[in-house]
Amino acid sequence: MIRTLLIRGMIAGLVAGLIGFGFARAFGEPSVARAIAFEEQHEHAQAAHEHEHADAATGAAQSHDHGDEELVSRDTQAGLGLLTGVAVFGTALGGLFSLVFAFAYGRIGALHARGTSALLALFGFVSVAIVPFLKYPPNPPAVGNPDTIGPRTALFFGMVAISLAAAMFAVRLQRRMAARHGGWNATLVAAAAYIVVIVVAQVVLPRIDEVPADFSASLLWNFRLAAIGIQALIWTTLGLLFGALAARELERPAVRRMAAA
Repeated sequence: MIRTLLIRGMIAGLVAGLIGFGFARAFGEPSVARAIAFEEQHEHAQAAHEHEHADAATGAAQSHDHGDEELVSRDTQAGLGLLTGVAVFGTALGGLFSLVFAFAYGRIGALHARGTSALLALFGFVSVAIVPFLKYPPNPPAVGNPDTIGPRTALFFGMVAISLAAAMFAVRLQRRMAARHGGWNATLVAAAAYIVVIVVAQVVLPRIDEVPADFSASLLWNFRLAAIGIQALIWTTLGLLFGALAARELERPAVRRMAAA
């Protein structure tokens, strides 16, 4: 059973990744291209300021040499590279999602497979995508100091880990309080506990702001909106599609047994 759910989860994740790729190509890549153009203009302006007495031929040669250093072309990055990255991410996420579903199924009230899958996808989207996004939103290529990419990545995944740990704590708290205080009151208390932990983490963790003063605010907004849109599509597709696939595996045999009886 676990193996079947794992395979179906990876299939659902792959489909979700492909849908996310289509959205990224349509809405994310234009912002990335504009950000790269901004970065190149900024570098050219800085080089011109430093070598304002250099002739035009020398500047052209330097620009040509800079282009030759590119290991992977921009078209490959925006096409095959993006497709591969999103597909691998979606497939791996689908596999992990199916394992979490296998553990949670039957333990979250009286929800069927579709409801359990949708609820887990909502939890995942909030705890893995939305909460870290609020503290450390993604930036386009022209934003950010390359020397700080390591600490920035560590802080982002640290926020993800805190959010997941707080979510698991809230779920356990809700289950313990439900019998004594009722499901609704227990849910409110658990949600409040999660919010408190997240607010404390958001305040305590260091703030990172490396956006250049002259960077386009609308471009930054569009890029971040596209980034969260990709996550929303992936999680929504994963929750709905995997729920349908899991229901066929888990619920139809019971229906057939009841019909036969």
